[in-house]
Amino acid sequence: MELDFWWLLAIPAIFGLGWISARLDLKHLLAENSALPRSYFRGLNFLLREQHDQAIDAFIEVAKLDPETTELHFALGNLFRRRGETGRAIRVHQNLLSRADLPLAERDHALYELGQDFLKAGFLDRAEEALTRLESGTYAADAQRSLLTIYTIEKDWPRAIDLARQLSRHNAADYHKDIAHFYCEQAEEALQHQRVPEARAALKHALAANLANVRATLLLGDAAFADGEPSAAINIWTRIEQQNPACLPLIAQRLIHAHQKLGRGAQAARLLISYIDRCASDELIDVAFPFIAEQCGADIIHTLARAQMQKSPTLVSMAHLLNVQRTIADAPMRSELDAMHAMLAAHLKNVPRYTCCECGFRARLFYWQCPGCNGWETYLPHCA
Repeated sequence: MELDFWWLLAIPAIFGLGWISARLDLKHLLAENSALPRSYFRGLNFLLREQHDQAIDAFIEVAKLDPETTELHFALGNLFRRRGETGRAIRVHQNLLSRADLPLAERDHALYELGQDFLKAGFLDRAEEALTRLESGTYAADAQRSLLTIYTIEKDWPRAIDLARQLSRHNAADYHKDIAHFYCEQAEEALQHQRVPEARAALKHALAANLANVRATLLLGDAAFADGEPSAAINIWTRIEQQNPACLPLIAQRLIHAHQKLGRGAQAARLLISYIDRCASDELIDVAFPFIAEQCGADIIHTLARAQMQKSPTLVSMAHLLNVQRTIADAPMRSELDAMHAMLAAHLKNVPRYTCCECGFRARLFYWQCPGCNGWETYLPHCA
Protein backbone atom coordinates (compact mmCIF):
# COMPACT_ATOMS: atom_id res chain seq x y z
CA MET A 1 0.00 0.00 0.00
CA GLU A 2 2.95 2.31 0.74
CA LEU A 3 4.36 1.71 -2.81
CA ASP A 4 1.02 2.59 -4.43
CA PHE A 5 0.85 5.80 -2.38
CA TRP A 6 4.24 7.04 -3.68
CA TRP A 7 3.24 6.26 -7.26
CA LEU A 8 0.18 8.46 -6.79
CA LEU A 9 2.47 11.29 -5.72
CA ALA A 10 4.91 10.70 -8.60
CA ILE A 11 2.31 11.00 -11.40
CA PRO A 12 1.43 14.71 -10.74
CA ALA A 13 5.13 15.48 -10.34
CA ILE A 14 5.90 13.98 -13.78
CA PHE A 15 3.13 16.03 -15.40
CA GLY A 16 4.43 19.15 -13.71
CA LEU A 17 7.96 18.61 -14.97
CA GLY A 18 6.63 18.07 -18.49
CA TRP A 19 4.64 21.32 -18.35
CA ILE A 20 7.72 23.27 -17.17
CA SER A 21 9.84 21.74 -19.94
CA ALA A 22 7.27 22.67 -22.60
CA ARG A 23 7.14 26.24 -21.33
CA LEU A 24 10.92 26.52 -21.48
CA ASP A 25 10.97 25.20 -25.06
CA LEU A 26 8.24 27.63 -26.06
CA LYS A 27 10.13 30.57 -24.59
CA HIS A 28 13.28 29.45 -26.40
CA LEU A 29 11.38 29.20 -29.72
CA LEU A 30 9.85 32.63 -29.26
CA ALA A 31 13.26 34.06 -28.40
CA GLU A 32 14.72 32.60 -31.61
CA ASN A 33 11.88 33.85 -33.80
CA SER A 34 12.01 37.30 -32.23
CA ALA A 35 15.33 37.79 -34.06
CA LEU A 36 13.59 37.36 -37.42
CA PRO A 37 12.27 40.56 -38.99
CA ARG A 38 8.54 41.02 -39.39
CA SER A 39 9.00 41.20 -43.18
CA TYR A 40 9.98 37.51 -43.15
CA PHE A 41 6.64 36.48 -41.67
CA ARG A 42 4.75 38.86 -43.96
CA GLY A 43 6.49 37.27 -46.92
CA LEU A 44 5.49 33.79 -45.76
CA ASN A 45 1.93 34.96 -45.30
CA PHE A 46 1.84 36.35 -48.84
CA LEU A 47 3.27 33.09 -50.19
CA LEU A 48 0.55 31.06 -48.48
CA ARG A 49 -2.03 33.34 -50.09
CA GLU A 50 -0.23 32.97 -53.46
CA GLN A 51 0.33 36.75 -53.59
CA HIS A 52 3.75 36.48 -55.19
CA ASP A 53 4.33 40.16 -55.91
CA GLN A 54 3.87 41.16 -52.26
CA ALA A 55 5.92 38.14 -51.11
CA ILE A 56 8.84 39.20 -53.32
CA ASP A 57 8.76 42.76 -51.94
CA ALA A 58 8.76 41.46 -48.38
CA PHE A 59 11.62 39.01 -48.98
CA ILE A 60 13.70 41.67 -50.75
CA GLU A 61 13.35 43.79 -47.62
CA VAL A 62 14.58 40.88 -45.50
CA ALA A 63 17.47 40.21 -47.89
CA LYS A 64 18.61 43.82 -47.53
CA LEU A 65 18.64 43.43 -43.75
CA ASP A 66 20.49 40.09 -43.87
CA PRO A 67 22.33 39.65 -47.21
CA GLU A 68 24.04 36.47 -45.95
CA THR A 69 20.79 34.48 -45.87
CA THR A 70 21.26 32.03 -48.77
CA GLU A 71 17.95 30.19 -48.41
CA LEU A 72 16.08 33.47 -48.75
CA HIS A 73 17.98 34.23 -51.96
CA PHE A 74 17.04 30.81 -53.34
CA ALA A 75 13.40 31.51 -52.51
CA LEU A 76 13.60 34.89 -54.24
CA GLY A 77 15.22 33.40 -57.35
CA ASN A 78 12.54 30.72 -57.63
CA LEU A 79 9.78 33.29 -57.23
CA PHE A 80 11.29 35.47 -59.96
CA ARG A 81 11.55 32.48 -62.31
CA ARG A 82 7.99 31.37 -61.66
CA ARG A 83 6.76 34.86 -62.53
CA GLY A 84 8.77 34.85 -65.75
CA GLU A 85 11.31 37.41 -64.51
CA THR A 86 14.24 35.23 -65.53
CA GLY A 87 16.66 38.15 -65.72
CA ARG A 88 16.20 38.94 -62.02
CA ALA A 89 16.37 35.24 -61.14
CA ILE A 90 19.68 34.93 -63.02
CA ARG A 91 21.13 37.92 -61.15
CA VAL A 92 20.10 36.48 -57.78
CA HIS A 93 21.78 33.13 -58.44
CA GLN A 94 24.86 34.70 -60.05
CA ASN A 95 25.30 36.89 -56.96
CA LEU A 96 25.18 33.77 -54.80
CA LEU A 97 27.83 32.06 -56.92
CA SER A 98 30.09 35.11 -56.67
CA ARG A 99 30.36 34.69 -52.89
CA ALA A 100 33.70 33.13 -51.93
CA ASP A 101 32.38 31.83 -48.60
CA LEU A 102 29.48 29.85 -50.12
CA PRO A 103 29.62 26.16 -49.04
CA LEU A 104 30.03 23.54 -51.78
CA ALA A 105 26.50 22.12 -51.37
CA GLU A 106 24.91 25.56 -51.69
CA ARG A 107 27.20 26.40 -54.62
CA ASP A 108 25.89 23.31 -56.44
CA HIS A 109 22.36 24.38 -55.59
CA ALA A 110 22.95 27.88 -56.98
CA LEU A 111 24.55 26.46 -60.12
CA TYR A 112 21.58 24.14 -60.70
CA GLU A 113 19.09 26.98 -60.19
CA LEU A 114 21.09 29.18 -62.57
CA GLY A 115 20.87 26.43 -65.19
CA GLN A 116 17.10 26.33 -64.72
CA ASP A 117 16.95 30.11 -65.13
CA PHE A 118 18.86 29.97 -68.42
CA LEU A 119 16.69 27.05 -69.61
CA LYS A 120 13.49 28.95 -68.80
CA ALA A 121 14.86 32.03 -70.58
CA GLY A 122 15.77 29.98 -73.68
CA PHE A 123 19.55 30.43 -73.33
CA LEU A 124 20.22 26.77 -74.03
CA ASP A 125 24.00 27.08 -74.46
CA ARG A 126 24.38 28.87 -71.11
CA ALA A 127 22.04 26.40 -69.42
CA GLU A 128 24.07 23.50 -70.78
CA GLU A 129 27.32 25.11 -69.62
CA ALA A 130 25.99 25.53 -66.07
CA LEU A 131 24.41 22.08 -65.81
CA THR A 132 27.39 20.15 -67.20
CA ARG A 133 29.47 21.45 -64.29
CA LEU A 134 27.30 19.40 -61.93
CA GLU A 135 28.97 16.06 -62.59
CA SER A 136 28.46 14.78 -59.05
CA GLY A 137 26.64 15.64 -55.87
CA THR A 138 23.02 16.09 -54.86
CA TYR A 139 21.95 17.90 -58.03
CA ALA A 140 23.82 15.78 -60.58
CA ALA A 141 20.83 13.57 -61.54
CA ASP A 142 18.46 16.54 -61.82
CA ALA A 143 21.03 18.37 -63.93
CA GLN A 144 21.30 15.39 -66.29
CA ARG A 145 17.53 15.29 -66.73
CA SER A 146 17.56 18.98 -67.60
CA LEU A 147 20.41 18.37 -70.06
CA LEU A 148 18.28 15.66 -71.69
CA THR A 149 15.54 18.26 -72.16
CA ILE A 150 18.06 20.62 -73.77
CA TYR A 151 19.34 17.96 -76.18
CA THR A 152 15.74 17.12 -77.12
CA ILE A 153 14.94 20.76 -77.83
CA GLU A 154 18.13 21.07 -79.91
CA LYS A 155 17.34 17.78 -81.69
CA ASP A 156 20.80 16.53 -80.78
CA TRP A 157 19.68 12.90 -80.87
CA PRO A 158 23.08 11.15 -80.48
CA ARG A 159 23.83 13.05 -77.25
CA ALA A 160 20.25 12.56 -76.07
CA ILE A 161 20.55 8.79 -76.62
CA ASP A 162 23.88 8.58 -74.75
CA LEU A 163 22.59 10.61 -71.81
CA ALA A 164 19.31 8.67 -71.62
CA ARG A 165 21.30 5.43 -71.44
CA GLN A 166 23.40 6.85 -68.61
CA LEU A 167 20.27 7.86 -66.73
CA SER A 168 18.78 4.38 -67.22
CA ARG A 169 21.90 2.77 -65.79
CA HIS A 170 22.27 5.01 -62.75
CA ASN A 171 18.66 5.89 -61.90
CA ALA A 172 15.48 3.98 -61.16
CA ALA A 173 13.62 5.75 -63.99
CA ASP A 174 13.24 3.87 -67.28
CA TYR A 175 14.25 5.82 -70.39
CA HIS A 176 13.81 3.03 -72.95
CA LYS A 177 10.70 4.68 -74.40
CA ASP A 178 12.60 7.96 -74.81
CA ILE A 179 15.58 6.22 -76.42
CA ALA A 180 13.31 4.48 -78.94
CA HIS A 181 11.76 7.79 -79.95
CA PHE A 182 15.17 9.45 -80.27
CA TYR A 183 16.10 6.77 -82.80
CA CYS A 184 12.75 7.28 -84.54
CA GLU A 185 13.54 10.99 -84.83
CA GLN A 186 16.83 10.07 -86.52
CA ALA A 187 14.95 7.70 -88.83
CA GLU A 188 12.43 10.38 -89.83
CA GLU A 189 15.24 12.79 -90.68
CA ALA A 190 16.93 10.09 -92.78
CA LEU A 191 13.69 9.28 -94.64
CA GLN A 192 13.13 12.97 -95.42
CA HIS A 193 16.49 12.94 -97.22
CA GLN A 194 15.88 9.54 -98.92
CA ARG A 195 18.54 7.80 -96.81
CA VAL A 196 16.51 4.62 -96.41
CA PRO A 197 19.33 2.28 -95.19
CA GLU A 198 20.26 4.79 -92.49
CA ALA A 199 16.60 5.02 -91.42
CA ARG A 200 16.28 1.24 -91.21
CA ALA A 201 19.42 1.00 -89.04
CA ALA A 202 18.03 3.62 -86.64
CA LEU A 203 14.67 1.84 -86.47
CA LYS A 204 16.41 -1.44 -85.67
CA HIS A 205 17.96 0.27 -82.64
CA ALA A 206 14.59 1.79 -81.73
CA LEU A 207 12.88 -1.61 -81.60
CA ALA A 208 15.83 -3.02 -79.66
CA ALA A 209 15.26 -0.30 -77.06
CA ASN A 210 11.47 -0.79 -76.98
CA LEU A 211 9.93 -3.65 -78.96
CA ALA A 212 6.42 -2.26 -78.39
CA ASN A 213 7.21 1.07 -80.06
CA VAL A 214 4.46 1.61 -82.65
CA ARG A 215 6.20 4.55 -84.25
CA ALA A 216 9.21 2.42 -85.20
CA THR A 217 6.96 -0.13 -86.92
CA LEU A 218 5.09 2.62 -88.74
CA LEU A 219 8.37 4.14 -89.98
CA LEU A 220 9.65 0.73 -91.07
CA GLY A 221 6.60 0.52 -93.32
CA ASP A 222 7.38 4.03 -94.60
CA ALA A 223 10.93 2.90 -95.40
CA ALA A 224 9.62 -0.11 -97.35
CA PHE A 225 7.16 2.09 -99.25
CA ALA A 226 9.93 4.59 -100.03
CA ASP A 227 11.99 1.69 -101.40
CA GLY A 228 9.18 0.85 -103.85
CA GLU A 229 7.84 -2.12 -101.86
CA PRO A 230 4.15 -1.29 -101.12
CA SER A 231 3.25 -4.93 -100.43
CA ALA A 232 6.03 -5.22 -97.82
CA ALA A 233 4.93 -1.89 -96.34
CA ILE A 234 1.35 -3.18 -95.94
CA ASN A 235 2.60 -6.30 -94.17
CA ILE A 236 4.62 -4.17 -91.75
CA TRP A 237 1.87 -1.64 -91.05
CA THR A 238 -0.73 -4.34 -90.33
CA ARG A 239 1.46 -5.55 -87.42
CA ILE A 240 0.39 -2.45 -85.55
CA GLU A 241 -3.01 -4.03 -84.87
CA GLN A 242 -1.23 -6.53 -82.61
CA GLN A 243 1.03 -3.88 -81.05
CA ASN A 244 -1.71 -1.37 -80.21
CA PRO A 245 -5.10 -1.36 -82.03
CA ALA A 246 -5.73 2.23 -80.90
CA CYS A 247 -2.97 3.34 -83.29
CA LEU A 248 -4.77 2.07 -86.41
CA PRO A 249 -5.85 5.61 -87.43
CA LEU A 250 -2.16 6.44 -87.89
CA ILE A 251 -1.78 3.89 -90.69
CA ALA A 252 -5.22 4.14 -92.35
CA GLN A 253 -4.19 6.67 -95.01
CA ARG A 254 -0.92 4.83 -95.61
CA LEU A 255 -2.79 1.57 -96.20
CA ILE A 256 -5.09 3.27 -98.69
CA HIS A 257 -2.17 4.68 -100.70
CA ALA A 258 -0.28 1.38 -100.72
CA HIS A 259 -3.31 -0.67 -101.77
CA GLN A 260 -4.17 1.84 -104.50
CA LYS A 261 -0.61 1.61 -105.81
CA LEU A 262 -1.16 -2.14 -106.12
CA GLY A 263 -4.62 -1.71 -107.64
CA ARG A 264 -6.31 -3.28 -104.60
CA GLY A 265 -8.71 -0.55 -103.48
CA ALA A 266 -11.56 -2.95 -102.65
CA GLN A 267 -9.24 -4.99 -100.44
CA ALA A 268 -8.20 -1.84 -98.57
CA ALA A 269 -11.89 -0.96 -98.01
CA ARG A 270 -12.59 -4.41 -96.55
CA LEU A 271 -9.57 -4.10 -94.27
CA LEU A 272 -10.69 -0.69 -93.01
CA ILE A 273 -14.23 -2.00 -92.40
CA SER A 274 -12.76 -4.78 -90.25
CA TYR A 275 -10.70 -2.21 -88.33
CA ILE A 276 -13.80 -0.08 -87.69
CA ASP A 277 -15.65 -3.15 -86.44
CA ARG A 278 -12.85 -4.09 -83.99
CA CYS A 279 -11.50 -0.73 -82.87
CA ALA A 280 -13.38 2.29 -84.15
CA SER A 281 -12.33 5.83 -83.30
CA ASP A 282 -13.22 9.29 -84.58
CA GLU A 283 -9.82 9.60 -86.23
CA LEU A 284 -10.16 6.25 -88.05
CA ILE A 285 -13.69 7.08 -89.21
CA ASP A 286 -12.53 10.41 -90.64
CA VAL A 287 -10.04 8.66 -92.91
CA ALA A 288 -11.90 5.44 -93.67
CA PHE A 289 -15.51 6.51 -94.35
CA PRO A 290 -14.88 8.66 -97.45
CA PHE A 291 -12.72 5.95 -99.01
CA ILE A 292 -15.17 3.15 -98.16
CA ALA A 293 -18.03 5.20 -99.64
CA GLU A 294 -16.02 5.66 -102.83
CA GLN A 295 -15.21 1.95 -103.08
CA CYS A 296 -18.40 0.31 -101.80
CA GLY A 297 -21.20 2.80 -102.41
CA ALA A 298 -23.65 4.80 -100.30
CA ASP A 299 -25.67 1.84 -98.97
CA ILE A 300 -22.67 0.16 -97.33
CA ILE A 301 -21.37 3.36 -95.79
CA HIS A 302 -24.87 4.28 -94.59
CA THR A 303 -25.12 0.94 -92.77
CA LEU A 304 -21.69 1.45 -91.26
CA ALA A 305 -22.45 5.03 -90.20
CA ARG A 306 -25.73 4.02 -88.51
CA ALA A 307 -24.06 1.12 -86.70
CA GLN A 308 -21.21 3.33 -85.49
CA MET A 309 -23.65 6.00 -84.31
CA GLN A 310 -25.51 3.40 -82.25
CA LYS A 311 -22.30 1.85 -80.92
CA SER A 312 -20.49 5.08 -80.08
CA PRO A 313 -22.62 8.23 -80.41
CA THR A 314 -20.13 11.06 -80.94
CA LEU A 315 -20.32 14.33 -82.88
CA VAL A 316 -17.96 12.89 -85.49
CA SER A 317 -20.18 9.82 -85.95
CA MET A 318 -23.22 12.08 -86.26
CA ALA A 319 -21.47 14.27 -88.85
CA HIS A 320 -20.61 11.26 -91.00
CA LEU A 321 -24.15 9.86 -90.71
CA LEU A 322 -25.60 13.22 -91.76
CA ASN A 323 -23.16 13.38 -94.65
CA VAL A 324 -24.30 9.99 -95.94
CA GLN A 325 -27.98 10.71 -95.39
CA ARG A 326 -27.85 13.99 -97.31
CA THR A 327 -26.42 12.17 -100.34
CA ILE A 328 -29.34 9.72 -100.48
CA ALA A 329 -32.16 12.00 -99.31
CA ASP A 330 -34.67 13.71 -101.61
CA ALA A 331 -34.31 17.42 -102.44
CA PRO A 332 -36.46 19.00 -99.66
CA MET A 333 -34.80 16.92 -96.91
CA ARG A 334 -31.34 17.34 -98.43
CA SER A 335 -31.30 21.10 -97.88
CA GLU A 336 -32.10 20.65 -94.17
CA LEU A 337 -29.45 17.93 -93.80
CA ASP A 338 -26.94 20.13 -95.63
CA ALA A 339 -27.53 22.94 -93.15
CA MET A 340 -27.19 20.64 -90.14
CA HIS A 341 -24.05 19.02 -91.53
CA ALA A 342 -22.46 22.40 -92.27
CA MET A 343 -23.12 23.64 -88.72
CA LEU A 344 -21.72 20.45 -87.19
CA ALA A 345 -18.66 20.46 -89.47
CA ALA A 346 -17.91 24.09 -88.56
CA HIS A 347 -18.07 23.19 -84.87
CA LEU A 348 -15.87 20.11 -85.23
CA LYS A 349 -13.26 22.08 -87.17
CA ASN A 350 -12.04 23.76 -83.97
CA VAL A 351 -12.60 20.93 -81.48
CA PRO A 352 -9.35 19.39 -80.12
CA ARG A 353 -9.16 15.69 -80.90
CA TYR A 354 -6.32 14.66 -78.61
CA THR A 355 -5.73 15.18 -74.90
CA CYS A 356 -2.41 14.48 -73.20
CA CYS A 357 -2.95 11.85 -70.52
CA GLU A 358 -0.11 13.37 -68.45
CA CYS A 359 -0.72 17.14 -68.42
CA GLY A 360 -4.13 17.51 -70.10
CA PHE A 361 -2.80 19.61 -73.00
CA ARG A 362 -5.33 19.46 -75.85
CA ALA A 363 -4.54 19.53 -79.56
CA ARG A 364 -6.24 19.01 -82.91
CA LEU A 365 -3.21 17.27 -84.42
CA PHE A 366 -1.49 14.09 -83.29
CA TYR A 367 1.95 14.40 -81.68
CA TRP A 368 4.31 11.67 -80.58
CA GLN A 369 5.67 14.11 -78.00
CA CYS A 370 3.30 16.37 -76.07
CA PRO A 371 4.05 20.08 -76.67
CA GLY A 372 2.92 20.81 -73.11
CA CYS A 373 4.86 18.39 -70.90
CA ASN A 374 7.25 16.86 -73.49
CA GLY A 375 6.04 13.36 -72.60
CA TRP A 376 6.29 10.65 -75.24
CA GLU A 377 3.23 8.68 -76.45
CA THR A 378 0.76 10.63 -74.33
CA TYR A 379 -1.62 11.42 -77.22
CA LEU A 380 -2.50 7.89 -78.31
CA PRO A 381 -6.13 7.54 -79.50
CA HIS A 382 -8.62 5.26 -77.78
CA CYS A 383 -10.86 2.61 -79.30
CA ALA A 384 -14.58 3.21 -79.04
